[in-house]
Formats: sequence, C-alpha cells, structure tokens
Amino acid sequence: MKFLILLSILVSFESSFAQNSALVKTVPFVDLGKYVGSWYEIASIPQFFSEGCFCTRAKYGKKADGTISVLNTCNKSGAKGELSSVNGTARVDDKKSNSKLSVNFFGPFWGEYWIVGLDKDYRYSVVSNSDGSSLWILSRTPTLAADLYQQALAIAKRNKIDTSELQKTSQKGCQYP
Repeated sequence: MKFLILLSILVSFESSFAQNSALVKTVPFVDLGKYVGSWYEIASIPQFFSEGCFCTRAKYGKKADGTISVLNTCNKSGAKGELSSVNGTARVDDKKSNSKLSVNFFGPFWGEYWIVGLDKDYRYSVVSNSDGSSLWILSRTPTLAADLYQQALAIAKRNKIDTSELQKTSQKGCQYP
C-alpha cells in the first residue's frame, strides 16, 4: 500500500514541477498496438516509491476509450517478497507521435511518460520526462543483451539525461504471475 501512495505522490510532484520547455526529444512515432503488453524494468534512476523493489514490471493495455491501462508491480524486499501493485491510466498527449503520454495513478495528478528511445523491434524502451529528471530502461524480457543496453544508455546520454544515478533492477529469481 505504501508503494501505491508513494507512486501517486511522485506523479503529482513530477506533474507540478515539470519545465515548460522540453529538454529531451521523444521518438518520432510509437505504434501503440506494438507498445502495449508486458515490460520489465532493466534499470532506473531510483525514485522513493520504488525503494525495496525487485522484479519490477509494467503491463500496458489498450482501452476502448483510447486510453491505456497501466499495471505496475514489484516484489518488495526480494524476488520472493510480497507483491506490490498499482493500477493507473495513461493518455496520449501527442497523438501525432504517440510518444508523449501522461500517467495517472491517483486523483487529478498526471505525470509525464515520454518515450525517448525505442528499439525498431520494440525490444527495449527508454522512458523519461520533459526535463530528463527521470529515467527507465524497459525490456520485453527480464534481461537485455549488453549491446542493446548500451544503445539505450546512449539514447539517454544524447538526451542529456544524467545516468550517474542509474541502477540496474534485479530480475533474478523472479516468479512472474
């Protein structure tokens, strides 16, 4: 439950403090039909709501109203720890590219979800916000080949996202529902 509350607070802070001018560049186009599905967190800049998380993953699905369902889960304190989850909704803010979205987990607060890197085969995704203060490297599989990880890192660096705080997410020993 703490995970859910903290995630909601983070989304409100990100939404409130995001700069008006984008420092990062999103990908030119995202096929949302290909993007929905399961993603595993390979690395991220730690956020207070993800403290103690292992086996972090997200599942996105298209809804009839054009929004996207979001289910974020992790195991707390270890791969076999208690499952923590939060449901949310994402909306597309830039319908031309589909690469700028906002995510809501609670109340009127929306956080930026900008797709700044995407493998041509949708094997990995690099997600940030307009000012580059957040970073997630996601993969369709629990592990990401070293060359693809380096490609994702290069995308973040091209966008002037500070990767010095980036931490790999443990997906070892995970049992996914």
